[in-house]
Amino acid sequence: VQLQASGGGLVQAGGYLRLSCAASGRTASSRAWGWFRQAPGKERAFVAAHRRDGGYTYYSDSVKGRFTISKDNAKNTLYLQMDSLKPEDTATYYCATGSVILGQIRTPTAYTYWGQGTLVTVSS
Repeated sequence: VQLQASGGGLVQAGGYLRLSCAASGRTASSRAWGWFRQAPGKERAFVAAHRRDGGYTYYSDSVKGRFTISKDNAKNTLYLQMDSLKPEDTATYYCATGSVILGQIRTPTAYTYWGQGTLVTVSS
């Protein structure tokens, strides 16, 4: 499985961006798709996830109500719509997938495949 993330950039606070993550290869066993982010000097943190079975979505408290995760199965592409961006959202964003069980959907180490990361910078 290969993941290619894109869509990052520089935006002012209050603005928006949409990240994309195009998947290729054998993704049939991927039970969950997630977005994580890592700011300089900090650990990689959960942002949002999409569960294949039922299409349920999960969000961190810090982005709930501002970010929306979605997946286009026909294009095999994962998206993260980010609205009302704040300077504290500045980070490198990574998409990931794997045969993740529900109880570990927020855990980075539960994901097997990762994209290369795309940088999001929010200026104040």
